[in-house]
Amino acid sequence: MTTESSGIVWRPTKEHLERSRIARFMKAQGIGTLEELQKRSVADLEWYWDAVVKDLGVRWTTPYSRVLDDSRGIEWPTWFPCGRLNFTDNCVDRHMGAGRGGKPAIIWEGDDGQSRTLTYAELAAEVNRLANALKSLGVGEGDRVGIFLPMSPEAAIATLAVVKIGAIYTPCFSGFGAGAVASRLSDCEAKVLITADGFSRRGQVVKMKEVADEAVAQCPSVKTVLVYRRLGRDLPWTAGRDRWWDEAVANQSDRAPSLPVEADRPLIIIYTSGTTGKPKGAVLTHGGFLIKAAHDFAYCMDVGVDDRLFWLTDLGWLMGPMAFTAALFHGGTAVVFEGVQDYPKPDRLWSIFERHRVTIAGMSPTAVRALMPHGPEHVHAHDLSSLRIIGSTGEPWNPEPYKWLFENAGKARIPIINYTGGTEISGGILGCFPIAPIKPCSFAGPIPGMAAECFDEDGRPVRGQVGELVVTKPWPGMTAGFWKDSQRYEETYWARWPDVWVHGDWSFVDDDGFWFIQGRSDDTLKIAGKRLGPAEVESVLVGHPAVAEAGVIGVPHEVKGEAVVCFVVLRPGNVASEPLRRELSDRVASEMGKALKPEKVLFTRDLPKTRSAKIMRRVIRATYLGKPAGDVSSLENPDAVKAIGEAK
Repeated sequence: MTTESSGIVWRPTKEHLERSRIARFMKAQGIGTLEELQKRSVADLEWYWDAVVKDLGVRWTTPYSRVLDDSRGIEWPTWFPCGRLNFTDNCVDRHMGAGRGGKPAIIWEGDDGQSRTLTYAELAAEVNRLANALKSLGVGEGDRVGIFLPMSPEAAIATLAVVKIGAIYTPCFSGFGAGAVASRLSDCEAKVLITADGFSRRGQVVKMKEVADEAVAQCPSVKTVLVYRRLGRDLPWTAGRDRWWDEAVANQSDRAPSLPVEADRPLIIIYTSGTTGKPKGAVLTHGGFLIKAAHDFAYCMDVGVDDRLFWLTDLGWLMGPMAFTAALFHGGTAVVFEGVQDYPKPDRLWSIFERHRVTIAGMSPTAVRALMPHGPEHVHAHDLSSLRIIGSTGEPWNPEPYKWLFENAGKARIPIINYTGGTEISGGILGCFPIAPIKPCSFAGPIPGMAAECFDEDGRPVRGQVGELVVTKPWPGMTAGFWKDSQRYEETYWARWPDVWVHGDWSFVDDDGFWFIQGRSDDTLKIAGKRLGPAEVESVLVGHPAVAEAGVIGVPHEVKGEAVVCFVVLRPGNVASEPLRRELSDRVASEMGKALKPEKVLFTRDLPKTRSAKIMRRVIRATYLGKPAGDVSSLENPDAVKAIGEAK
């Protein structure tokens, strides 16, 4: 890491050390330190996860006979065998029995300023009506339902209704094109697609129904398209196939039982981008996803019954289902919005936090970098005193935007709980905690229950140098393989070292034991024998006042093996020039060493990013080298591929 990142910026208060959920859990278990918890949680997995399930209050209809059966090998564990539960029962029904029916479950704001609040009782009624409607449409246990909706109460209602009856949902990004939706629906053989007539983004109509029609035309398995009337637009309509949501539920009962299922019954098939043309369908389960997501948000983010949780995300990225799950399982309130963080005004995000008294707010570094040019005055114009934790995930931080968020939104008193893992994890591998000191851009260490390590090329633990982030023991929430492609799952995560999950991220553990993520290991730079993650070079570039964003790749070089090529997006008011190009190149050489001086610095108007804000470096590299870009279905901005090709 650069020297800017060193030094503790936040320490827990006495209240954090005594009253946080993780502190209370440790006290109940007779554990004195976070390090002791981390060690014991992976040394005795069955003790740990049994204690967690009881501490969280997970509701079972049939108790499990034991916690873990790994007789099929580490790649294919069975968690909580014989136990039966239902995800929706735990996120909705359980709270009705606890007297929370009148409490806000979901607060929503539209791009156009509309607002709605659903109580737990209203949410339960809506979920039950839709569950009954889906059954009347022929959806049963194990059937797949595609969900292509904007972030809205209906997104939560749809997911909860599908899994309530034992079916499986596949979420699609609200901004996907027809090809990306079709590939997911076809792979999982969805029977029903739930979509909307459209939604508003930056004041413009996003025509979801037309995209859905084009996708379904390629998917003969889809028999019904259920349409949420968000905008009231005139639409193309296929009689016999298309149904309005409100009409389908109008005469349905507002009562419906939650079907008890095995803990390892599939809940979600969620697709992640592959380096080839075919996305991977990670299978997440009722017990695994519920328990892992609830665990992480309780012990890392400190979410509880009194919290209002906001996360800047979309249902098509796992953080969407996770945010709903974390808020609803814990009996709190999910605050969601449609649109973007700086429209109609640059203070959109901060005004939502103030208006709805958000206590825990999550966002990606990319979102922060997009807000910075508007100036900190938009943050300071709002009362953010309700905030007590800022969460972040999605990509490595650069020091400057981290500092900007910490000092302006957090007033240098609120911890930034950095969190990293993945879709196939059902949550996080590394995290920060309300009871541990924090260095900028860092993680305090492995999340309890995660046997994480940093391995060198020979598969040995290393400190002080970049290595592969790996996990050496199973955990609840790990994907139950890829949908109908178990071989690809084993090859993706388990092929390099025996019984070791190789996550695909570069990690680095410093002398004080703080962890850092430095980008995807398939994005690795290896220059003159030195191996490093591209995020380190990108941080140097973004530290320059003229630079808004940077994407760094390695390209073949006859002498060095690889050379560094930097793609830079300038901040408004700055102009590309040869002196600036030399200045940026010299800056990298000065901070990183002469061997890492860029071969080229190219100015581009945009970088290809996913909807979850990750820079797609493999797409940049392939485009630069004139090779096929592979699967680009999850790109937020497909035009950025052309921008890379035109960079100068």
